[in-house]
Amino acid sequence: MNFPERFSDLPEYAFPRLRGLLDSHAPGGEAIAMTIGEPQHAAPGFVGEVLAANLGGFGKYPPNDGTPELLATIAGWLNRRYGVTLDPARQIMALNGTREGLFNALIAICPEAKHGCRPVVLTPNPFYQVYAVAALAVDAEPVYVPATAATGFLPDYTSLPAEVLDRVAVAYLCSPSNPQGAVASRDYLAALIRLAEAHDFVIFADECYSEIYRDTAPVGALQVAAEIGADPERVFAFHSLSKRSNLPGLRSGFVAGGPQGMARIKQLRNYAGAPLPLPLQRVAERAWADEAHVVENRALYQDKFRVADEVFAGLQGFKGPEGGFFLWLPVEDGEAAALQLWQETGVRVLPGAYLSRAVDGDNPGKGYIRVAMVAPKEEMQRGLIRLRDCLYR
Repeated sequence: MNFPERFSDLPEYAFPRLRGLLDSHAPGGEAIAMTIGEPQHAAPGFVGEVLAANLGGFGKYPPNDGTPELLATIAGWLNRRYGVTLDPARQIMALNGTREGLFNALIAICPEAKHGCRPVVLTPNPFYQVYAVAALAVDAEPVYVPATAATGFLPDYTSLPAEVLDRVAVAYLCSPSNPQGAVASRDYLAALIRLAEAHDFVIFADECYSEIYRDTAPVGALQVAAEIGADPERVFAFHSLSKRSNLPGLRSGFVAGGPQGMARIKQLRNYAGAPLPLPLQRVAERAWADEAHVVENRALYQDKFRVADEVFAGLQGFKGPEGGFFLWLPVEDGEAAALQLWQETGVRVLPGAYLSRAVDGDNPGKGYIRVAMVAPKEEMQRGLIRLRDCLYR
């Protein structure tokens, strides 16, 4: 058998790799899982009601791009949240989870070559792993750009050489960032969009954590693009109900952007997509129309931010997240720290190196662990205190 070489150098995925590190060792206490970013807060109360009212929809093929009602509701949310006006039929498409969109949109948008050379896809380092796999799938060169304390935990794409930037087809950006919880400012986004215009590339803005923040709602890439008059084809934004509405199992999100790019994304989906079942689209429609449950959910996370700030007060190198629900905690070695923590306390966290790539021998995630603050507050607080007392005292 001949198999493709393009994925041969992929490291084992983070969570199987973590099981290999920890599962042969007994936990040193009551197990507390703080690894995966799976929201544990209650789903909105209307979910069951909407599903029950639309069960007949499981007997129909769902609209591939999203129902007109869902697309109009998403357009309304984008207008209220970011002040942008998009054509629901031409500029928005429902997704079966945003990971699908972040992968397939690159297949639809990335050219086979740029200026006669192999195209480049920029990704922050560390990053959500689908970015790199998507780049390899289209035979682009993934370029991993450090997102460290020195750069405010966001990638400094403006620092790249012009010969690299001229080959860039797509740049991924996550804000609030996973895993560090950094938020891109209006100035940062404006500079990135202008860079994209100068070097003719597209920005994929992964904004799945946009509704979980401390005090001020993060600005959006589409919002800033509209404010500075950028080409509408320059930015594609990806959003999800998983974190915003505590509905990770609904597998519902959307992509929005310029009509020409969206036409190509939709065309690919006609052949290879997995549309969201109609009853689930009805739930998503209701969720995007309702903000009350989002405000309640955000308040729960803001309370958790306060708990984390108290537990780690005075810890050198600690920086609580501006958004999202992960802590990015400095340690000497992430794997050793995760193993020690599991063996001594039963708290399970993810080594930062599992979310990043070594470049020139340097892995920017090696000296960190990622801690998900998704468990109920009291359980999370117990886990954080155990972690602090084990690793920092």
